[in-house]
Amino acid sequence: MDSDQEDEVPNVNFVPSLIFVKRGVAKANPDKVTLTNEELARIISETKADLEEDGVDDMDTSDDDQEPLEPKHPSEAPTDTTDANNEDDEYNFATYEDDSVATGLHLSTVAIVDPTENIEDDVDSDEEDEIIKPSDNLILVGHVQNDTASMEVYIYNEQEGSLYVHHDFWLPSPPLCIEWLSFDPGSDSPGNMCAIGCMDPIITLWDLDIQDSLEPVCKLGSKGSRKKNIAKLGHSDAVLDLSWNRHLEHILASGSVDQTVILWDLENGTPHTTIGGFEEKVQTLAFHPKRPEMLLAGSCDGLVKVFDCRVTNETNSVFTKWDVGGEVERVCWDPFNEDCFLASTNDGKLHYVDTRQTDKVLWTKQAHEKEVTGLMLSTGVKGMLSTASADGTLKVWDIDANDARLVYKKNPKIGVIQCLDECQENPFTLAMGGDLKSKNFCVVNLLDNDVVSNVFKHRFETDHSKKSQSRDEVMQDVPIE
Repeated sequence: MDSDQEDEVPNVNFVPSLIFVKRGVAKANPDKVTLTNEELARIISETKADLEEDGVDDMDTSDDDQEPLEPKHPSEAPTDTTDANNEDDEYNFATYEDDSVATGLHLSTVAIVDPTENIEDDVDSDEEDEIIKPSDNLILVGHVQNDTASMEVYIYNEQEGSLYVHHDFWLPSPPLCIEWLSFDPGSDSPGNMCAIGCMDPIITLWDLDIQDSLEPVCKLGSKGSRKKNIAKLGHSDAVLDLSWNRHLEHILASGSVDQTVILWDLENGTPHTTIGGFEEKVQTLAFHPKRPEMLLAGSCDGLVKVFDCRVTNETNSVFTKWDVGGEVERVCWDPFNEDCFLASTNDGKLHYVDTRQTDKVLWTKQAHEKEVTGLMLSTGVKGMLSTASADGTLKVWDIDANDARLVYKKNPKIGVIQCLDECQENPFTLAMGGDLKSKNFCVVNLLDNDVVSNVFKHRFETDHSKKSQSRDEVMQDVPIE
């Protein structure tokens, strides 16, 4: 009996990636997929053929969900409290095999059953949990447990204090990065989509308004197949980061272990531009929030580059670069100073750069003992920077063009922190993923700390007041017909 219980304890259980989705974009009742016998047979046949061609076995797809933080309902999470740290293999990828073949843009052919639009007032608690409310955030959480990889779609409701998994998708390999986008290939209407980059070189796009789906809506790239006479397309190695261009919505950038950045045209699912010239893997990307032509990229050769995508093509790349002296882990633009950005490195340092000064870094700060894996410069609170690290700590900083001052430090006790993101509606709400087997995902409210509240809360309220006043002034100028 004891031995059976020990066998059930996962050796690998961590969250390598996550992202908040803003409120109000998800359907109240996601569509549910039903497969005909022919469609199910096709999926099984294609999967079997792909695995046989790659010479690997199927992944274990046993249903063993992770326990959410303070869930609305009890879950069946493992109870082992051992911290799964491995400095030689950060993500425990040694046990994974490359086990799928994608073939360019592949539209899903499954049938969709439209749910009723009428939501009854008298529903039981289980049915109510299925309904996504306008006040709900989605949190997309990549989860790896033993030989299984998935993306779990959490519901987070700040008002109700609820946090639970609504539905999930099985993935062919560990999800290293997740990007939300509203561009829906093949549709004229905005969608609720996410792109996922994995250890596999294929990028998959999933419709978050469809649950119980066995296939992505489309795939970007192909590993090629001699048997099927399919050419290679896209990346040749793991995809480490993704960035969606919110101004040119059909463009998605991806960075890879293969030392390239690809700008994908989502309209037809093909690479628009491939950017090379990196000496090491490209770990992090960020399109500029206001200048759609500017792409920020950080790589393990110690360089941060800003590309002008208007004049960058297959044979010529136009960029400005800065040497920050360490492997670049994360980058982000300063939303309150559009000429500046931040970069974090594997030696625990932060680097603040003004793009108008190409010969220097404005300041460097020793922020953590180990690599800075989470970097979130708030879009709602000027100067509020949150960082997370493999040293297991979360820190909040007050920054400007001259320095970074530590305001708050916390150990969320989720092991090595792998990822960090901010709620768009409430910048004081953060989600983090780690590698502690008993607890590898949490959501925290920074305003629970008096020091953070005293330093930053008034900035958020003042900024929102100014935005509301600006909107009112604009509305006064709108003629009433």
